[in-house]
Amino acid sequence: MLADLTAGAVEDAEERRLSRPLDVVEKSALAQPPARDALAALAPADRVKIIAEVKRASPSRGDLAAIPDPAHQASLYEQGGASAISVLTEGRRFKGSLADLEAVKAAVSLPVLRKDFIATPYQVLEARAAGADLVLLIVAALEQPLLAELHGLVRELGMTPLVETHSLEEVQRAADIGANLIGVNARNLSSFELDRDLFGRLAEHLPADAVKIAESAVLTPADVAHYRAAGADVVLIGEALVTNDPVTTLHAFLEAGS
Repeated sequence: MLADLTAGAVEDAEERRLSRPLDVVEKSALAQPPARDALAALAPADRVKIIAEVKRASPSRGDLAAIPDPAHQASLYEQGGASAISVLTEGRRFKGSLADLEAVKAAVSLPVLRKDFIATPYQVLEARAAGADLVLLIVAALEQPLLAELHGLVRELGMTPLVETHSLEEVQRAADIGANLIGVNARNLSSFELDRDLFGRLAEHLPADAVKIAESAVLTPADVAHYRAAGADVVLIGEALVTNDPVTTLHAFLEAGS
């Protein structure tokens, strides 16, 4: 499934490239104001921090929320105390777009993550052109030379790579490229099964100086507390925030992670 999602995202990017060539996107990317400092926003603190996600749907859960106004949703996240905003830009299964990211970036003062299946330099450049401050790189979807190349390009453009892992081998690969923002996703992207304890098993193997992010399997304040106790600096949350009142839910989650 991960391979299919990545191939589809690359195919869609190639379609966009026909109407917006690489040199045009690169020029737009280089003309953007400097990216917001995501590492400072997500730096370890005496309480957990939250990346709140604008997410309409997923392959595992189907439709979650219509979110007709992603900018408004993101503004509620900022009001609720989120430290960064994640925007799903994949269109086929997650019903997102780069237009969502652009709208969110204009509406909030927080760093904004492009969450997609990134596998080409073109996708990294269009992320910066759309205003992204962070870019998700999924280790399982990329061979090591390409992972290193894209990681370097994200940094070269002034953004922060969020490197997502699912196993000890992938954590080691993330460390090998010098990743300093590392996520552990509890969702297996092949089977979509959840393992909430995966973060705890891998946390001690994450680089000591890396910001440690727990992803997926967060529906209640107890889940946030569980991740915080296991060593998470940051928790990325989507479904629970788009299916409940985002402000009160964020307050409860932040309280649980204090």
